[in-house]
Amino acid sequence: MKLSSKGRYAPRAMLDLALNYGKGPVSLKNIGRRQEISERYLEHIMIALQSAGLVQSTRGSRGGFSLAKLPKEIKLSQIIQVVEGSISPVACVDDPKLCNRVDACVTYEIWKKLKKAILEVFDSVTLEDMVKMQKKKLSKQKDRMYYI
Repeated sequence: MKLSSKGRYAPRAMLDLALNYGKGPVSLKNIGRRQEISERYLEHIMIALQSAGLVQSTRGSRGGFSLAKLPKEIKLSQIIQVVEGSISPVACVDDPKLCNRVDACVTYEIWKKLKKAILEVFDSVTLEDMVKMQKKKLSKQKDRMYYI
């Protein structure tokens, strides 16, 4: 499975919101600058996330986006599926009626296992987990700084 740019950018944008959780709305401009994502592209992603109830927007000069739920309540699987759709490697896993070979097809069983494994990984990670991972990475970078 190969994620599209939306599938790579949406978790980064959501992580940015989680890192700023409780500090008020975050502008697309600031998210885009920190995450190196164009504002225009980010806007499309945020609209999808808002429609799914994962983020909320605030209008006005101090407006922007914020998480609609606690970071511990948002799983990576939700974010990915909003912007990517199904994570099935093949369509017949989601709808076995699409293929008349499902009952005799060995690869169908493999694709089902693959989808299950991917979902298990994505379901096991919340935004809160990602925040902890990010902070740990940042602290390791500070520990490696060299002073001259």
